[in-house]
Amino acid sequence: MSQASCDRGHLLTEQAHPASTQLDQLPTSELVALFVENDLQPQQAVEGASLQLALAVDAIAARLREGGRLFYLGAGTSGRLGVLDAAECPPTFCSDPELVQGVLAGGAAALLRSSEGLEDLFDAGREDLEARGFGAADCLVGIAAGGTTPYVLGGLSHARSIGALAIAMACVPTDQAPMTCDIDIRLLTGPELLTGSTRLKAGTATKMALNILSTGVMVRLGKVHGNRMVDVAVTNTKLEDRALRILRDLAGVERHRGAALLQQSGGSVKMALVMAATGLDPDGARDALAQHGPGLRSTLAACGAELQPANAPQ
Repeated sequence: MSQASCDRGHLLTEQAHPASTQLDQLPTSELVALFVENDLQPQQAVEGASLQLALAVDAIAARLREGGRLFYLGAGTSGRLGVLDAAECPPTFCSDPELVQGVLAGGAAALLRSSEGLEDLFDAGREDLEARGFGAADCLVGIAAGGTTPYVLGGLSHARSIGALAIAMACVPTDQAPMTCDIDIRLLTGPELLTGSTRLKAGTATKMALNILSTGVMVRLGKVHGNRMVDVAVTNTKLEDRALRILRDLAGVERHRGAALLQQSGGSVKMALVMAATGLDPDGARDALAQHGPGLRSTLAACGAELQPANAPQ
């Protein structure tokens, strides 16, 4: 029997939820209440994987500091969630689009139209990674809710074989679906109210875990100061307003001066903050960040300067 036709009924994500056996007969208010109650479980599942998530953040950040990249690999919902998280990194952290990449079985077309059959191709995961130039310095997060997707397993196997960092993310226990990896993240959300529909609790937990991974990595890479995204890309009026408020709150810079600093810095909030704190011109601020960064704290310390937050004593 092929792997594609094997009975997967033992998997936690494929089991029937005892509370939803009459889902189609419930009054709508009770149906909604049941979903709301069950949607508390993804948070608990992520909490249960806290240690593995922390290990993954530090391991990924270490590789990225040395020039590596982060790849998410998946099929169906799992793959789409990886693509979404990767796509949100450049505007949030002004990261190079090549730094964090989402690889989805079926490519861009599969974002809008399901191509679930492609997940059964074990070699396709390796081939798609090779097409992106995936190498030993890079990191792979293979995402498969049920832990058995051949496309993802093939990608993880390839990553381990070449010495890349291989991280598995699944919503079933390891003993139900072992995955070749260096770090094993298991988000145990239990059976879905709609049996087997892992876009529900499993998808929610996966999105939460990816949020933590990418944000944690970017924090470790110096792209955050306090709780502010000081590397945000100022690409529209909303983000310009956010940048101006960051300058005001962290450096006591009023909006008119903040706008001038942003213009001089080419839209770099971090450079504008260095300029505000040190009095350096754009070239000097850029050089200071290149020499002492990428973190804002290390750069300011090297320059003997401090930020003066709004309302802080002068």
